[in-house]
Amino acid sequence: MTFSKLFLKECIEVIDGLDDAIIEQMAETLADTRKRNGRLFLIGSGGGAGHASHAVCDFRKLCNIEAYAPYDNVSELTARVNDEGWEVTIINWLKVSRFRSDDCVFVFSVGGGNHEKNISMNIVKVIEYANEIGAKIVGVVGKDGGYTKKLGDAVALIPIINPDHITPLTEGFQAVIWHLLVSHPKLQVNPTKWESAR
Repeated sequence: MTFSKLFLKECIEVIDGLDDAIIEQMAETLADTRKRNGRLFLIGSGGGAGHASHAVCDFRKLCNIEAYAPYDNVSELTARVNDEGWEVTIINWLKVSRFRSDDCVFVFSVGGGNHEKNISMNIVKVIEYANEIGAKIVGVVGKDGGYTKKLGDAVALIPIINPDHITPLTEGFQAVIWHLLVSHPKLQVNPTKWESAR
């Protein structure tokens, strides 16, 4: 079997292993956030930060949800890393934005953050604060889901199909799931360009 065939086969197994009820719960949580005039903050590091930036566009443009990606401003990010430290880069950004209980945080992370092992503490601190103030937490994570899965309200877990492909499959399906969400009838308000041009 070629590598391409193997990887695509693993993708099929991921789809078969996804919990669609959790994804529906994510859609409900996001729709409720919009109904309450809450805002959506999308966070992640590495590939997750890139996903957050793209997803913000989709949630704003297609779903009329006020959405932001804290890491989009590289000047503020690097100033905060330099002056305050990596762990508080997102949480301090959110505090300036008056992050509140009506808001929702959407996490894109492979491991979901781990407090005990001091991994992805920038995400862990946001999850702790969101829980403290009563804001909702949704996300798409891999491995065991980490802190995000443990404390989140509706968090999709990408099943481990091949331990050698946890990161690429998780990050690939993060994009699939957020595109599912912005296409969901409970969320999508405005049509996409090519579909509306038929």
